[in-house]
Amino acid sequence: MARAGGRGEDRHQRSGTGPHRTPPARYGPLRLRTRWNVESDGEFFCPDCGGDRAYVRKTGSKYVAFLGVPLLPRGTTGPVVECGACTAEYGVEALEHPTTARFGALLRDAVHTVVVAVLAASGTASRSTMDAAVATVRAAGWTDCEDDQLYALMRALAEDPGSPVCPDDPAEAETAALTLAIELHESLDPLAPHLAALGRASILLQGARVALADGPYTSAEREALNVVGAALLLDTEEVGRLLEEAKTPS
Repeated sequence: MARAGGRGEDRHQRSGTGPHRTPPARYGPLRLRTRWNVESDGEFFCPDCGGDRAYVRKTGSKYVAFLGVPLLPRGTTGPVVECGACTAEYGVEALEHPTTARFGALLRDAVHTVVVAVLAASGTASRSTMDAAVATVRAAGWTDCEDDQLYALMRALAEDPGSPVCPDDPAEAETAALTLAIELHESLDPLAPHLAALGRASILLQGARVALADGPYTSAEREALNVVGAALLLDTEEVGRLLEEAKTPS
């Protein structure tokens, strides 16, 4: 992530990583300085601190000063994001990374959505499939999940005209597949870019093992898992490899 400078500058210079903060330009008694103005604040994930911290977003007005007295404006700079704890500064793209709390919620919701997609694709849920689904959802953080909640969701999906639950009509099946893809992308798109490859693979494997709980993949389950893989930014070859890997007991 691009850095705009910060208190940890000496550390970055010693290690050879990160950009260096440029000191104020000097022209004899003249100095090129910056006056910062805070635009907004909030909470973000600070890479230097390694956790959630308060931040301010600020822009600067550059000016030439003579013996500390502002003389000539020299344009603007920023915006930048400054950590309230370590004072490190980053580009505004730092705000795109979810906070730790937000990341945990996204991960929990992603697993839940994938499991529901697998159940929906199967059309019916056997006892073994439902047990696997409940265990997976609970392990992801929905500790109060019960099988009757998932059954209720299955019934609601079955009664929904736009449901992805195995429609017999080809036109309805195409619409259902599109609906499922949209729902998966809505849940997984905000998370996938921030997951390591192992994390993305883990989510797909969890869904695959729910699908395999009552036997080999059905064509609908495999198609749903392919959509999951695509939403997780996994290529077709990797998805196929992971679906085979899921068949091996963990």
